[in-house]
Amino acid sequence: MKARWQGQIVAESDHTLEVEGYRYFPRDAVRMELLRATPKTADDLECPHGVQFYDLAEGKAVSARAAWSYEAPLASMKPVDHWIGFWEDVEIG
Repeated sequence: MKARWQGQIVAESDHTLEVEGYRYFPRDAVRMELLRATPKTADDLECPHGVQFYDLAEGKAVSARAAWSYEAPLASMKPVDHWIGFWEDVEIG
């Protein structure tokens, strides 16, 4: 399984998980140098799973809040604890 953004692979793994309709990659399968942690919003702070969003960025290209991770997940999201999910303009396949 691969996650692509602007034609480049940002994550690749044979061991991904789908939870609640989103595909998650283990952190060691993600090009973390392309992710920049974003400041938490009020909505982020209310998330019971301790969500942290990331911008995807390389050079001048930025995709705001295109990735996220649960840093204190409750039972339903525990399998993807600290894994990375993608959405918006990131193609998964």
